[in-house]
Amino acid sequence: MSQIIDKYQKSFALALDTLSWEGKPSSLYHPAEYIMSLGGKRLRPILTFIGAQLYTEDIQKAIPPALAVEIFHNFSLVHDDIMDEAPLRRGKPTVHEKWNDNIAILSGDMMLIKAYQQLEKVDNNLQSTLLPIFSKMAVEVCEGQMLDMDFEKRETVTSEEYLDMIAYKTSVLIGAAFQMGALVGGATPEDAEKLYTFGLDLGISFQIMDDYLDVYGDPEKFGKQVGGDILANKKTLLQIEAIKRAQGTSHEAELIKWMETSDQPSQKIQAVTQIYSQLGIDQYALQKAEDYYHLALEQIEPLHISDEKKSEVKAFAHWLFHRDR
Repeated sequence: MSQIIDKYQKSFALALDTLSWEGKPSSLYHPAEYIMSLGGKRLRPILTFIGAQLYTEDIQKAIPPALAVEIFHNFSLVHDDIMDEAPLRRGKPTVHEKWNDNIAILSGDMMLIKAYQQLEKVDNNLQSTLLPIFSKMAVEVCEGQMLDMDFEKRETVTSEEYLDMIAYKTSVLIGAAFQMGALVGGATPEDAEKLYTFGLDLGISFQIMDDYLDVYGDPEKFGKQVGGDILANKKTLLQIEAIKRAQGTSHEAELIKWMETSDQPSQKIQAVTQIYSQLGIDQYALQKAEDYYHLALEQIEPLHISDEKKSEVKAFAHWLFHRDR
């Protein structure tokens, strides 16, 4: 599977090289060129390629929607970093830190428009199909980000509300990437819709695993600080379920105490992780992630593709689900 991912990463890198961020004033375009050059796994455009290759050998057709997906994703990162006051992105200064908030906002706006311009390059008979999918996804990502921000001001959030939030903030883009790739490859609307649902459920599983790895992951494999969500008192599925299970037990007061503590970071991470484990939160999160993983796989069997192609999609899902453990 890693060889397939590498192949698509190389194909997409060549496509990225065709993008031009030249324009006047340069202060509008240079930040976009900068954020796009910071790398990353390019997972979302790869999903567009995978969706397309299930139905065609000509993945060149998938380049415009793949670029649209990646430009949109990076636009959202520019704006998210402003809202989060984040100083770093992929180990480098964020756009608003390197320039300023106003430039970051305007450059991000321009990137959103550039993403739509990529879809203008799709065959005319598909534009009327892809544009509503892309627009729906874009609105839902904004809704998800707003829900996430609202959660910060609320004392309690239910697990159902959290799952809805991550579906919008993270998963709809994954689903749309698969769906648009499949459509440009020649899939029926029914198959493309199943691949959207596949991506949606797989994306939720992916985010739950990300929350789990933030607590229980190997720092060298995970790629970022383990325990960051605990230090930030972030309302993840793990925290929400821990608070629920701790009510009326000896863990309740201790959990509240550590959530109100900010001057003992290493002790806080260790103590809260121990409480989570005693409450069975680790197994709960893994089971939830696995449930959504299997829901995603259920969408593959009805697809009108060969068994070999179905096996390739399942192998990708397995690779994504078991990453960095």
